[in-house]
Amino acid sequence: MTDPWFTLRQFTQARIAQGRAGCSLPTSALLDFQLAHASARDAVHHAWDIAGFAGGLEQLGLEPLILATPVVSREQYLQRPDLGRRLAQSSRESLATRASQTIDIALIVCNGLSSTAVDAHGLALLQTVVAVYTERGLRIGPICLVANARVALADEIGALLNARLAVIIVGERPGLSAADSLGMYLTYAPKPGNTDAERNCISNIRPPAGLSFSAAAIKMAYLSEQALRCGFSGVALKDDMPERLTETGDVALQKCKIGSESAL
Repeated sequence: MTDPWFTLRQFTQARIAQGRAGCSLPTSALLDFQLAHASARDAVHHAWDIAGFAGGLEQLGLEPLILATPVVSREQYLQRPDLGRRLAQSSRESLATRASQTIDIALIVCNGLSSTAVDAHGLALLQTVVAVYTERGLRIGPICLVANARVALADEIGALLNARLAVIIVGERPGLSAADSLGMYLTYAPKPGNTDAERNCISNIRPPAGLSFSAAAIKMAYLSEQALRCGFSGVALKDDMPERLTETGDVALQKCKIGSESAL
C-alpha cells in the first residue's frame, strides 16, 4: 500500500516519511541523518580561507579589506560570542583612516557559523549584490572581510566607515537540512549598541534549494532604499516590495551582468 507521506517529501527537505525498521529508523534514514549532522559540525568548525576569498574579490574588480576580531580560535568564537561583536584594535585603527567620506553601504562578509556557506555561495552572492547596488546608484565602500565575527559587528564597522547603512553577509547556523545557508542583515545608521530589533534579515540564501542570489540582492536593495527613504530599519520597516519589482530587477540585473562581462 502506498503511503501518501512519501509523496509530500518532494516538497520539503524536512525529515518526514522516514519509515521504520522495528522500533527504529531504517538504515538509510539513519545514515542520512548522521551525514547531515556531520556536515553541520564541519560547517561550524571548518576554517575560512579569507585570503583566498579576498583574492576572488580582486579578480571581480572589488576592493577587499581584511579585518579581525579579538577571537583567537574557532573554539573561542563559539564560547565567547561577545568577542565576535567587536573589532580588534588594529582593525579599528585601519577603518578610522577611511572615514573621510560618507558612503551609502558598508558591505561586510563573515563566515559566522558556517564557513561552508561562505565558501560555496559568498563570492557569487556578493557579486550580485554589488551589481544591484551599483545599478541603483548607491555608493559602496571597501568589502570588509572578517573571520569569526557576529552580526552585530556590522554596527561598529558601519559607524567607523561613516556609512548610512551596514549590510553583513554571514554564514547561518547550520541545521540538519542545510549546512550551506547564507543570511544578510541590514541596519540603518549603524552604531554600537543597536539591537536586533533594528535589523532586517534575509535568510536561506543557497540556490538551488533556497533563495536565489538575484532574489536576495533585489530584495536587499529594495529594503536598503526604503530604509534610506524612511530613516529606519528593523521591525518598523516592512517588506512590502511589489512582485513586479522582482521581475523588473531580474531584467536589470541581467543587463548589469552582461555589461560587466563585456568589460572584462
